[in-house]
Amino acid sequence: MKVGTDGVLLGAWAPVQQAKRALDIGCGSGLIALMLAQRNSQLLIDAVELDNAAAEQAQENFTESKWAGRLRVFAQDIVEFSAINPQQYDLIVSNPPYFEPSVSCSTEQRDQARYTATLTHETLLDCAKQCLVADGVLCLVLPYEVGEKVEIMANKEGWFTAYRINIQDKSTTAFHRMLLGLKLTFVEPNVSTLALKEVDSQVYTEDFQQLIREFYLKY
Repeated sequence: MKVGTDGVLLGAWAPVQQAKRALDIGCGSGLIALMLAQRNSQLLIDAVELDNAAAEQAQENFTESKWAGRLRVFAQDIVEFSAINPQQYDLIVSNPPYFEPSVSCSTEQRDQARYTATLTHETLLDCAKQCLVADGVLCLVLPYEVGEKVEIMANKEGWFTAYRINIQDKSTTAFHRMLLGLKLTFVEPNVSTLALKEVDSQVYTEDFQQLIREFYLKY
């Protein structure tokens, strides 16, 4: 899977400042985990990836990075990982599958990455609950309508919304993505909006540029 805006948004936004250990569920090529490592020089990061080829690519990317000593890849199912791994995390991030199973993609790997047949949102929330410290945060990036459903589901299962950023292409267009931060203890939710581009051009807004500036050479 190519580097996309979803992963960049999550990696640039997730609150890493106070975290000591982080877990990336479904890490793919390792983009988000690498971004977290860049943002916090003390953070130890575990990354779980079901697809062996993707896990190998993530390991290669981690090894070639300057943060190799703080990054680990586990090529296994998150259900198995959460059941046997004693480590708990201050921060869990995931850019999870979000399409309901329908017409298959061209490869099994793309099916796993895009469709919830291999990782339902219910399973993701259950596994995260097992791995998260009491005051930790689970951060997700989702299509807006899917995010609304996941937020309702999570609230019913004992999660509280801590952060929510509604993402839109321009301030005049509908929301199309959501950054969602969930905790297991109640906090007043911090809800905001982020437009990616200026209304009258394809230029990124100053808010979005500020978010991604550490990662894009252009800025």
